[in-house]
Amino acid sequence: MTLNWNTPTPSISVPTTPPSADTADGTGLGRIERGAGRVMVSEKAMINAQADVNQLLPLKYQWAWEKYLAGCNNHWMPTEVAMQADIALWKSPSGLTADERLMVSRNLGFFATSESLVANNIVLAIYRHLTNPECRQYLLRQAFEEAIHTHTFQYICESLGLDEGELFNMYREIPSITDKAAWALQYTQTFADPDFRTGTPTADQSFLRDLIAFYVIFEGMWFYTGFAQILSLGRRNKMIGVAEMYQYILRDESVHLNFGIDVINQIKIENPHLWTPDFQREVRQMFLEACELEIGYSRDTMPNGFLGLNAQQCETYMHFIVNRRCQQLGMAPLFPQPANPFPWMSEIIDLQKEKNFFETRVTDYKTGGSLDWD
Repeated sequence: MTLNWNTPTPSISVPTTPPSADTADGTGLGRIERGAGRVMVSEKAMINAQADVNQLLPLKYQWAWEKYLAGCNNHWMPTEVAMQADIALWKSPSGLTADERLMVSRNLGFFATSESLVANNIVLAIYRHLTNPECRQYLLRQAFEEAIHTHTFQYICESLGLDEGELFNMYREIPSITDKAAWALQYTQTFADPDFRTGTPTADQSFLRDLIAFYVIFEGMWFYTGFAQILSLGRRNKMIGVAEMYQYILRDESVHLNFGIDVINQIKIENPHLWTPDFQREVRQMFLEACELEIGYSRDTMPNGFLGLNAQQCETYMHFIVNRRCQQLGMAPLFPQPANPFPWMSEIIDLQKEKNFFETRVTDYKTGGSLDWD
């Protein structure tokens, strides 16, 4: 497209007739309704709200605001973490085994672009259709955190002297990573259509499906194998700088997950007609498919395993995680209840204490500088 700077600027037509309540704009960029009544709390809703999305107060969902504040209190930057020990270990021929190096490389390759995929879904899909201002406030904070996470992998890559092209292209070159990214993207491509709108049961279920795919599966299931892999090295005093950053990311992701589950459960409360038996069966099938993809990823990143960790343990761990996610969405477990094979993960973020608003409220957050790594 060629720009012609001599082309006259088109005139802008300012409408004089305000929109009716049933055509209120949900983006926050629509026409201003002059003389309209003030927004009431009862008019606010998660989707398809008629309230003005630009009006933060009065709050309706206090849990969303609390998670925004928690995210602000959790602020950290990767450059605060020293990498000298990791650099020396990585460069030492005997620092890590071949299996450990393979796991670290592919783990970083998965996360390096996954955070961007999540961020794209937030700003290009979820933000547009979630018509509640306090939830949008949290989404702005989450988008920034995803940027910090992407910065983290740039910082690790640069510090360790990794091949940038290899690391940031693994999502297209390593089949198990490609499969996960492709599976997730199918649940957000609908929203790339500028004409897509919520407001019908079919469209609203599509949006709910997207929320489950990215919040519950992508961030709430697939990230946890990667966390266990790197944090297991940290427990053995290996790659301690990378492990510290993963601990910070895990803390952020736990809030992301809980926010997403709160949003999903609130949409279910306000739109019970969406949570049909057929839709629940579809969600359970999504969990099964995602679990198989993650098991394949575990085998691909740890074909032989290493001290304290192997693919079979990660498969059991994924079954444990899937059952937990089913419980949080009010569904029956998918697998016979397995024991958590990584109880030490509970010392970092106890899955039995992961709470969303509909269970209890989490308030014990600390800033990055005050979080200790044991």
